[in-house]
Amino acid sequence: MSEIGRRQFLSTVGTAAVGGLFHSRDARAQMMLPEKPGVIRPGYAAITWGGNDAQAIDEIADVGFKGIQLRASAFDTWGKKPETLRTLLEKRGLTFVALSSGNLNIDPGNEQQQIDLHLQHAAFVRDAGGKLIQVIDEKPKGRAVTADDYRRLGRLLNEIGGRTAKLGVPLVYHHHMNSIGETPAAIDAVLGASDAEAVGLLLDIAHYTQGGGDPIQAIRRYYKRIRLVHLKDVVATPDPPGYRWVELGKGRVNVKGSVAGLRAVRYDGWAIVELDRVDPPQTPKSAAIGNRDFVVNELKLAL
Repeated sequence: MSEIGRRQFLSTVGTAAVGGLFHSRDARAQMMLPEKPGVIRPGYAAITWGGNDAQAIDEIADVGFKGIQLRASAFDTWGKKPETLRTLLEKRGLTFVALSSGNLNIDPGNEQQQIDLHLQHAAFVRDAGGKLIQVIDEKPKGRAVTADDYRRLGRLLNEIGGRTAKLGVPLVYHHHMNSIGETPAAIDAVLGASDAEAVGLLLDIAHYTQGGGDPIQAIRRYYKRIRLVHLKDVVATPDPPGYRWVELGKGRVNVKGSVAGLRAVRYDGWAIVELDRVDPPQTPKSAAIGNRDFVVNELKLAL
């Protein structure tokens, strides 16, 4: 099947139809899908705890998740003693799935500083027993994004990803609101400018939705490149920025359809539940319990 034919095929069938067709050996061969279904492993992001990573580790483990994504604040705490973090996570039965390594600035003259920063973070992830490193780009200030921005971002991602891979810590690019990779077309441009071997995709189903896209279509389009997923939900708000991240099932993201799409393409990897913040009287742990119940009861994913 040609690339154009493959895209037409993917764009014209529904999630259920895709799932049915993938039972066919010929269809799986054409799509180059694994013969066996993948295992979607739910984890949880520490972002909700606002930098209190020790508490996040304890409470995420208490809720029952087996994987965690930490932020750069974890590097601030354990950067000089990664073995302490490794031991703590092992005691709590948590896999260190990914580190949010911060933003990637593509302004000329910053390249070496950016490379050094994220390589330092990747070495920390390796020494702490982690798996992946995530970066988000920064949109240029005061001007529109240009074609050259996509090219420069792609080159920088390639350079960092190639080096982190040698450390045993693959790089994933997290498309994000208010970044260069905000809309589906922009994400496509970023991925087109970067090497799939060096730069994986972190597909965030809520950011993709808020950016104007359908995450199920993104799964069909990028399934070979997805190395990490964020399960997330969003609602529209009357005040800036015009949206708010919410617990799974409480927003407008087709979370169930997205998970069905991941199953259809036989995704085998981690899916991190992410919620940026909570408002009292809710707590990060109570929100994690609600999200866990949705993951188990509605998405039918095993922790």
